[in-house]
Amino acid sequence: MNSAQQVTYLVNWLQDYAREAGSRGVVFGLSGGLDSAVVAGLAVRAFGAEALGIIMPCYSDPTDAQHAELCAAALGLSTITVDLNKSFDALCQAFAVTDDSHHLAVANLKPRLRMITLNYYAAERHALVLGGTNRSELVTGYFTKHGDTGVDLMPIADLVKRQVRELAVYLGVPQVIIDKAPSAGLWPDQTDEAEMGISYDQLDDYILTGIADPEVKQIIDRMQKRSEHKRRLPPIPKFQA
Repeated sequence: MNSAQQVTYLVNWLQDYAREAGSRGVVFGLSGGLDSAVVAGLAVRAFGAEALGIIMPCYSDPTDAQHAELCAAALGLSTITVDLNKSFDALCQAFAVTDDSHHLAVANLKPRLRMITLNYYAAERHALVLGGTNRSELVTGYFTKHGDTGVDLMPIADLVKRQVRELAVYLGVPQVIIDKAPSAGLWPDQTDEAEMGISYDQLDDYILTGIADPEVKQIIDRMQKRSEHKRRLPPIPKFQA
């Protein structure tokens, strides 16, 4: 299936699901990154003015918001900005966060705050929340539990990163966004590939073909095993009849 066919399929899928759910549109986070830009392109094609991108800076690199605005202008997308700095500060104060606090536990407050925000606006608008998690992230668990995946629909979760990039080109996403290093933006200068210890090309090759260098395979298999709980509902005890 080529990019044009994938876009047609995904747009129809989104429209059908929203119709069945009685939804009047969709909301999603617009981070200035590749994945959210592709979700934005699909949402605009599927819902037009009823698609809303929400820019949610939380002690973020200012370039991210600039890229988000650039993307919105290129795609004809409506946006609002919700600054989460004070909300993040309030939580850090309530949790008595210090320099000795667990680094990732603090960083993950950001995507969880963003998901609260998206679900609020979705409820206000009788809309569905779209997520930007791709297949590469889903397989490895490279997402925040109860954060990135706290959504109603994940339209690109069956596409690896390189396929998402191909869709971005087709949808007219600005080249600067397509070319930038993937990052969750959890802390300054953070990049996905540096944190994972492998490249997306290596990861995508393994997902699509099952072939990888032994060291790469070991890293991916370990990530997948350790993150299995993220892809499942919480365990439920079963009582015998």
